[in-house]
Amino acid sequence: MAAKRGKNEPPKPIIVKKITVVAGGHHGGAWKVAYADFVTAMMAFFLLLWILGATTEKQRKGIADYFTPTLVKNKDASAGSAAGLLGGSSITDVDKYPHRGGQTGSKSLTIPRDATGGPLEGGSKIKRSAHAKQELQQKLQSSERLRKLAKQVRLVDTTEGVRIDLVDDANFSMFRLGTTVLTPEAAELIHAITAAVGPSQGLLTIRGHTDALPYKQGIYGNNWSLSAGRAEATRQALMRDGIGEDRFKRIEGVADKELLIPADPHDPRNRRISITVLD
Repeated sequence: MAAKRGKNEPPKPIIVKKITVVAGGHHGGAWKVAYADFVTAMMAFFLLLWILGATTEKQRKGIADYFTPTLVKNKDASAGSAAGLLGGSSITDVDKYPHRGGQTGSKSLTIPRDATGGPLEGGSKIKRSAHAKQELQQKLQSSERLRKLAKQVRLVDTTEGVRIDLVDDANFSMFRLGTTVLTPEAAELIHAITAAVGPSQGLLTIRGHTDALPYKQGIYGNNWSLSAGRAEATRQALMRDGIGEDRFKRIEGVADKELLIPADPHDPRNRRISITVLD
């Protein structure tokens, strides 16, 4: 229980305590300074990117020279020195990216029209294929007889070299029916091919093709042996015309497994001889 105050005792003074609250946390302004520094740095960065993309090489060189230190000591230790941050390069050097941002000064490469490249670039392949086709086309136009037979010849560029297809049709046949005996017209084409590919010195492959017509019952043989025999007969004809035996790399017979007209396996155009000049 509180003690009682006497009648003559004065009243106790009233003490008021004032507490001042200092603003802090998110109510302060320190973050504004950091944000302003960040925005300023970003603006300077994008301004630098814009200058690099909107100016020419000569203009950028001038801007770089304006800010280049004049003291030799400072310049040697700058970012563009060999031991500096950029390892001897400058931010104004022309880059090697596909899109240069408007940079100029790169040198263009001019390739002569008749250049064929070296062995590693496949230059000999292009030259040999073009030469073989050109020689054969000229040979086929050298006489009226060969011009009529030229429609039986197809020239195809392949990954191995140039392929010469001698194709049968309803009015022409490379071999007598069901045999490996060359017709006189086919012998003329073989002679023209020999004259064209003989000087190239490229290796040769020969592939025989037949249609899908089966042999008659009672006749010994099949399309496999027929296609291989016709390929061999073509090789012997080329050798008789002057092609060396060492020029032949492969002789094949594929029967009717690689049809020229897949929609009609019995089409006479499926019967053909393919001679490839390898590169």
